[in-house]
Amino acid sequence: MGKIRTPFFRIVVTDSRKARNGLSIEEIGRYVPGQEPSIMEVNSDRAQYWLGVGAQPTAAVEAIFKVTGDWQKFKGLPGTEGTLRFATPKPAKSIAYEAAVKQAMDEPKEGATTMKKKAQEKLAAKANPAPVVEVSEPTATEVVAEVSEPTATEVVAEVPAQAATTEDVVEVPVAEAPTEEAAAE
Repeated sequence: MGKIRTPFFRIVVTDSRKARNGLSIEEIGRYVPGQEPSIMEVNSDRAQYWLGVGAQPTAAVEAIFKVTGDWQKFKGLPGTEGTLRFATPKPAKSIAYEAAVKQAMDEPKEGATTMKKKAQEKLAAKANPAPVVEVSEPTATEVVAEVSEPTATEVVAEVPAQAATTEDVVEVPVAEAPTEEAAAE
């Protein structure tokens, strides 16, 4: 079984009077030698049963049973844990994906691909914004002038622009202008 240059073997129980590739009684394991370490899977309970009822393993299957520890269990020898090596588990694909996304986020965004001309212009505009023209705010005297124009009896005090409000108008008594009667005398 298997593909070309990728062997795959089944461990089966079969009658010795039947053909080698004929009908098997039961499949009790599999052996895949093409990987490091090799995959050896044996249903230990079924192997012990068939060895107990008199099944005779071939030399290759006996070697596999010795590696898995099933032959030592059957014979009552020390080393029933076997010498089977296991491959290190591969990380989950989701973990690898998340790590790749984090790495991509840390990489610089510029220079990764060639952008179209308009995209380059937009990026340059974002990187170097045009100078902002400041619009001057009205000073305190302009604000007060808009709110109420001073009369002859009011004088507007000039206040710095930071503290300017409409409440900053100060009334100062001024000498009254001469009336028309006083001017006629």
